[in-house]
This record gives sequence, structure tokens and C-alpha cells, in this order.
Amino acid sequence: MASNRHLGRIIVLQSLYEWEFRTKAGDKNVDMDSIVAKNIEPYAKALGDVEFVHDLAKGVLDESEALDKELQPMAPEWPIASISSVDRNVLRIGLFELTRRAEQVPPKVAINEAVELAKAFGSDNSSKFINGVLGTAYRNMGGEEKPNAEPKEAAEASSESADSKKESDEAEA
Repeated sequence: MASNRHLGRIIVLQSLYEWEFRTKAGDKNVDMDSIVAKNIEPYAKALGDVEFVHDLAKGVLDESEALDKELQPMAPEWPIASISSVDRNVLRIGLFELTRRAEQVPPKVAINEAVELAKAFGSDNSSKFINGVLGTAYRNMGGEEKPNAEPKEAAEASSESADSKKESDEAEA
């Protein structure tokens, strides 16, 4: 059976979001393995490689503090805590695959998958923000220039995302 890793990444994002939400709500019984298993269940046949989902979710969760520290200098105007939960977890997944799974996931695939998650589940400018931050991470690793965007687009994305996130935060407050 073929693996559907895109679907797997969606399940990981959903699981990380749920784990973060329940943890912040004070749920003492939150367990990532249970969350992932529950979220995989409806898609198990279409998914194929369930181990990929468990490994990615566990890896991102275990490394979340380190990933956040690595992400912060790449988006200096945005403290990690002020980034929406969806965008924060998409960034974590993308950076985890980019830096810790480079042997299994080509850099452009890791960035593209994160951008696609942001388009599907983030705000209007999330995909540009994610692309800009992960593109910076890739370049910092010694990768080529702008894997998914032209230089002007990346600069615009950063300022648009900042404006959008500020408006979103003000609306939530």
C-alpha cells in the first residue's frame, strides 16, 4: 500500500494543535500517542504508513522547545508565543523535517508541504509567512536561495504576515 505522507502531516498538525490546546486548558490526561491514534483511525486505510505519523508527531513534540529556539531568530518580530497555534505547529513540522529528517525528506518537499498545510489551515498570509521563515532556515543551513519564492515576494510576505498577524491578535483580544 502506498503511503500518503501529506495526509499524515495533516494528522500530525491536527494532533499537535489538539495537544497544545488541551495542555493549555490544563488537561492532565493529555497523551500524544492517544491523540494521534484517535486522529489516524478514520484515515488508516488511506494513510498507509501510520508509523510515519507517530514518529513525526512524537519527534516534533519532543523537540518543540529546541525548534522554537531555532525559529525565533528567523521571525524576530514575532515571539513564538504570539504566532497562531496553527502557524507555530506548521513551522515546527517544517523545521523538524528540514533539519532532523533531511535524509528522508528533501528540503524543498519539507518547505512545500509546510506551505501547503499553511494554505489549507492557516490565515490568508500564513503560507507566505511559513515560506519566508522556512526559506530562511534553509538558506541558513547552506541551501540555495529562496526555494519557493522570489526575493521580492519573501520580503512582502514577511511584512504582510506581520500586519495580518497583528490584526488577528488584536481581533482575538
